[in-house]
Amino acid sequence: MSLVLLLALYPLWWALGLGVLIFPILAVPMAVSLYRRHRRGTPVRLPPGFTLWLIFCVAIIAGIAALDAEPVGAVAGGFSDRMTGVGYRVIQYGSLTILLLYAGNAALPQRTLVRLLAWLFVVTVVGGLLGTVVGHLEFTSPVELLLPEGVRSRGFVRSLVHPQLAQIHDLVGDPLPRPAAPWGYTNTWGNNFCLLVVWFVVAFRKRLLFVVLTLGLALIPVVHSLNRGLWIGLGVLIVYLAVRAGSTRVLVATMVTAAAVGAGTLATPLGDTIQRRLDNGKSNGVRMFLTERAIQGMRESPVLGFGSTRNTIGGRQSIAVGESEDCERCGNFTIGGNGQLWQLLFAHGIVGSLAYFAFFGYGLWRFRRDRSPIGLAASAAIVGSFVAALWYNALVTPLAWAFLGYVLIWRNNMASPAVEPIRESC
Repeated sequence: MSLVLLLALYPLWWALGLGVLIFPILAVPMAVSLYRRHRRGTPVRLPPGFTLWLIFCVAIIAGIAALDAEPVGAVAGGFSDRMTGVGYRVIQYGSLTILLLYAGNAALPQRTLVRLLAWLFVVTVVGGLLGTVVGHLEFTSPVELLLPEGVRSRGFVRSLVHPQLAQIHDLVGDPLPRPAAPWGYTNTWGNNFCLLVVWFVVAFRKRLLFVVLTLGLALIPVVHSLNRGLWIGLGVLIVYLAVRAGSTRVLVATMVTAAAVGAGTLATPLGDTIQRRLDNGKSNGVRMFLTERAIQGMRESPVLGFGSTRNTIGGRQSIAVGESEDCERCGNFTIGGNGQLWQLLFAHGIVGSLAYFAFFGYGLWRFRRDRSPIGLAASAAIVGSFVAALWYNALVTPLAWAFLGYVLIWRNNMASPAVEPIRESC
């Protein structure tokens, strides 16, 4: 079925140059299956709180009316200049909404979906290790070859269709590869790592040695990613799961184990890398600058926002500073590019932001008593997505995994399991 093809073959889609483009492509057969289900007279099950998500979708569409608006301190543009990015986000949000509904109605066993997400975690670890060791490796994908030169040379298009194992950034005094495969960006790699690791543990919890060895290897790209948000996210996951376990003994054992692993890591060469990253916070100023601009923009258009992101005039030190061939990251930063929360506040205002987080928050509250392995993992993933919203953007793959976590905990507590699931193939 479409869901299995999407998850099991994602490394192939990435290598072909489809990557996140596979979501709208496979959303078509998913939508057809849902429509056929409706035509047969079988109700399409909706996730709890789905009205809140629809409000968010309406806020996205309504915000298009504000694309001509020019917030203070942003590069001037027009409706047509901004519609490409908006159209991409609308298509992806729509595709993921179809994924949410399809997964909630599909005849796919819980165990299989958990293992597919665990498989994606293994893919993330392997991609991270390759990105650490041979991070400069990249290649031209088949999809990229099919595109006209004028199209594939554009930065946005290239980021979608050109596979690379890592991004090269100078954050600690030397240009170093930061793992990205197969998720396109280092920050997305880190976000997905946090969202998927819980499913790996659930799927293989009875194979302790395999879990320990895999997580031990995973520490290498986790550290070399220089991704402080990932480090914080993993800490939050550990504390959350230990507390939710409801046992003082488990909490103490978890904290002691985490402390021992942390101390052991710091005692190795990986510890030097961590210290160098903590001593070099080059992105802190830019993030604060963009956060202030996002809040300022939300105040200018509080209800529905500006419909999309904008680029700043200049940089945080001067409006005269901008991008150039010699310094691509010197200015013209994307307002809302420093975290899902800030993007939602700026682009979709208070209405869109509240609806987005309320949807997931409602699921957390409704299924708060589910202490099964799936229930704990799903709630941990959702909590992790809330934390990540402070510094990571969720579209596309992180939101997809958050949705599938929501589906797993929803189906785990479904009141009417006798309702006929989708059985069509792709």
